[in-house]
Amino acid sequence: MKPLAIFRHAPGEGPGYLADVLKRHGLSYTLIRVDEGDAMPPTASAYSALVFMGGPMSVNDPLPWIPQALRLIREAQGLGQPVLGHCLGGQLISKALGGVVGPNPVIEIGWGLVERVPGEASARWLAGLSERFEVFHWHGETFTIPEGGAPILTSPFCRHQGFVIGRTLALQCHIEMTTTMIDAWAGSPEGRKLVASPSVQTADVMREDAVAKVASLHAIADAVYARWLDDLCV
Repeated sequence: MKPLAIFRHAPGEGPGYLADVLKRHGLSYTLIRVDEGDAMPPTASAYSALVFMGGPMSVNDPLPWIPQALRLIREAQGLGQPVLGHCLGGQLISKALGGVVGPNPVIEIGWGLVERVPGEASARWLAGLSERFEVFHWHGETFTIPEGGAPILTSPFCRHQGFVIGRTLALQCHIEMTTTMIDAWAGSPEGRKLVASPSVQTADVMREDAVAKVASLHAIADAVYARWLDDLCV
């Protein structure tokens, strides 16, 4: 099988727990460090699937690699290749496939509940998971769902937390987090400046019980990634 391509857009926003999952499944990947100037692939066909991680930029920023990423997503969708996006990555998928990305009503940062959207898509993609579960958030923008997509997750502070379209899964939330990532994000200059609100946790609150919360998050990620990988291995 060809390797997966994982696109990293910021030094602290790599594949995280997804790398562990891929290793357990015996799957190889190529890490494309967009933040370090790695060239964008000329075609999606060199890979078995595409994965786009998070990042502090907006998909609407005039960055030279963004149109190339959108092109790759559209190509992969046309080829029937699985695509996976986390936060910024989910927004890239939405924009590439005809959705709109813009400001969320509130900034959403820290641990928070998401809820399954009733329907066939969430039943299929989130099988075995509870109706509500806790994940990690760090975003100020959000996406709309492109034509043909089906919503699977929502939250009190962000209507669209995830959608599927064909073999593609776009998430606004983060399920790839590790304790190391939680600590690094909380300890970043941005994290240290956070002021508590109903939708924002301070750095200290994010770190509380992080080991137990990340362990629960990994159980959720195992189920979601396994479902996505089922399509990869077909």
